[in-house]
Amino acid sequence: MAKIKLEYIWLDGYEPTQNLRSKTKVEEHENFKGTLEELGNWSFDGSSTKQAEGGSSDCLLVPVAIYPDPTRINGYIVMSEVMYADGTPHPSNGRATIDDDNDDFWFGFEQEYFIMDTKTLLPLGFPVGGYPAPQGMYYCSVGGKNTHGRKLVEEHADLCIAAGLNFEGINQEVACGQWEFQLFAKGAKKAGDEIWVARYLLDRLTEKYGYYIEYHPKPLGDTDWNGSGMHANFSNEVLRTCGSKETYEKICEAFRPVVKEHIEVYGAYNDQRLTGKHETASIHDFSYGVSDRGASIRIPLYTVQKGWKGYLEDRRPASNGDPYKIAARIIKTVKSAL
Repeated sequence: MAKIKLEYIWLDGYEPTQNLRSKTKVEEHENFKGTLEELGNWSFDGSSTKQAEGGSSDCLLVPVAIYPDPTRINGYIVMSEVMYADGTPHPSNGRATIDDDNDDFWFGFEQEYFIMDTKTLLPLGFPVGGYPAPQGMYYCSVGGKNTHGRKLVEEHADLCIAAGLNFEGINQEVACGQWEFQLFAKGAKKAGDEIWVARYLLDRLTEKYGYYIEYHPKPLGDTDWNGSGMHANFSNEVLRTCGSKETYEKICEAFRPVVKEHIEVYGAYNDQRLTGKHETASIHDFSYGVSDRGASIRIPLYTVQKGWKGYLEDRRPASNGDPYKIAARIIKTVKSAL
């Protein structure tokens, strides 16, 4: 028998932006294989996470995905959904709203974020009381003058890969101290699971560096510094195989009348980021175009060159958005056009 450390993680009930919570269960197992079937449900005090009242505070944690924890001996990360005691989804459970049981939808998320110093409360590379050199040399930079936080970012990438996530890349972004990682998954629920686990690994890693991660889409306010998004690249069988410009345009047009519904789940304070500047479309407009990074939805050149067979990129989701809710809304809109 071996002692197995199971780190159950879930999303709390805070608004407008939910937070990750976690706690460890240690169990004895013989020949543990790391499968969902070997796990049981757990519970937590929902009154401490804004998910229940004190008089009836137990909420259920139902495992939905399990990954090896590369930082622990005999450790695993258990992504969990929050349910009421009767087994029905809690209102904070965005995963339960995804209509993709057959994994027809594929998602690739591009997660941007700022690495913040806990002492200065500023992005890495920012001097106290001022600003570093203007944007221009930070994007995909090399060298200590313009590149800040690489050690953390590289370690995070290694952890994600070791955990079995379909981690696809990293790069420094346009602003000083800003980075991005990319994940891809076949199935909207799996894509959401992997983004949340990757965020968990990143947040936990900062504890030993004296940093924290800022997911706010415009942490530097109304300045000439880029905000952070979480671009959502998506496809389904139709988009991957149709070979029709008209079908692509029909799907894009389906997004136009439901702009408000999308923005509502694309992350808080996104109005500060979607200004029409810094490679964004205005939150008040809707547009789409081939290879247009200033549009709401970009039709990748790759898709056109493949004979209108590929994917679309919604550039509006904010860095603090819930990938479950974002995917659920995109799926609903795409299905309405078909």
